[in-house]
Amino acid sequence: MSDNSPEEILKLARNFMECRILLSGAELNLFTILSRESLSAQEVSGRTGSDLRAITILLDALTAMDFLAKQGENYRCPASIAPLLSADDPASVLPMVLHAAHLWRRWSRLTNVVRGTKNSEDIAKPFRSADEMRAFIGAMHVVAEPRARAIVTQVNPGPAKALLDVGGASGTYTMAFLQAVPEMRATLFDRPEVVEMARERLGKAGVLNRVALVAGDFDQDEFPPGHDLAFVSAIIHQNSLGENANLFKKAFRSLSRGGRIVIRDHVMEPDRIRPKNGAVFAVNMLLGTPGGGTYTFEEIRECLSQAGFNNIRLMNRGEHMDALVEAFKL
Repeated sequence: MSDNSPEEILKLARNFMECRILLSGAELNLFTILSRESLSAQEVSGRTGSDLRAITILLDALTAMDFLAKQGENYRCPASIAPLLSADDPASVLPMVLHAAHLWRRWSRLTNVVRGTKNSEDIAKPFRSADEMRAFIGAMHVVAEPRARAIVTQVNPGPAKALLDVGGASGTYTMAFLQAVPEMRATLFDRPEVVEMARERLGKAGVLNRVALVAGDFDQDEFPPGHDLAFVSAIIHQNSLGENANLFKKAFRSLSRGGRIVIRDHVMEPDRIRPKNGAVFAVNMLLGTPGGGTYTFEEIRECLSQAGFNNIRLMNRGEHMDALVEAFKL
């Protein structure tokens, strides 16, 4: 925080207020309801089963924050907001906002976790249903797709012709690699239910004939062999260092000699306070995983060395989980 004035400290302490208003609007599905038609507070109350006084205050606050528009006694979600927060739109980030509401409950336990008084329910599954997971992964694609091409350019696939996309979700990066290298084929490895999402997306993109979809658990299962590039994107923060060493060993075995692994994630400076986003994200992993965190380049290099990799280097420093580390199987 550049300005340590009382006003700035109090502003930060109160930032949760507008955040909570947005999350409650999402949980009540107000943006979807009000993207379809203009309604009064009384009508919204009836649709959502909400207290009239409370929903009126919430609607007015969302309007003041420019998430809704008000004309007379009626509210509506503006055309500029509706695609982003309506459940009906493929470009919506609503599932990620709802995931943030889940994180709100998790983060509310932070003090107890630091005190060592957390209990077994503190680390819970992020999704209550398969539909929630599907919606979240779809929203992840919306957010990741614009930056995927830039990441692939930085990776510089070069002569690589056989990609292993570990935990490839619905295929955002697989598509970007295949579009960048027309001669490339890919293996996307993820859980069975996620692989089916990738089948649908890659089919629509017209590249499914160049992809082998392999269902499995990257914590437990071996990866298919015969690849010259393994891409491990936004995974290592979920794991302990020991788990990452094992993950890298499996990637090493999947690569042909001369093959390369590229890791995309937060990479911390030795003091662990930079980048700031990585330091904050480490708290998220403290609260959401048994042993996850964000790691320094030295820690990542040691895990890669244990797995047998050489020529390890930091390709790109990043502020937003876009740092890149590469290593080779000689």
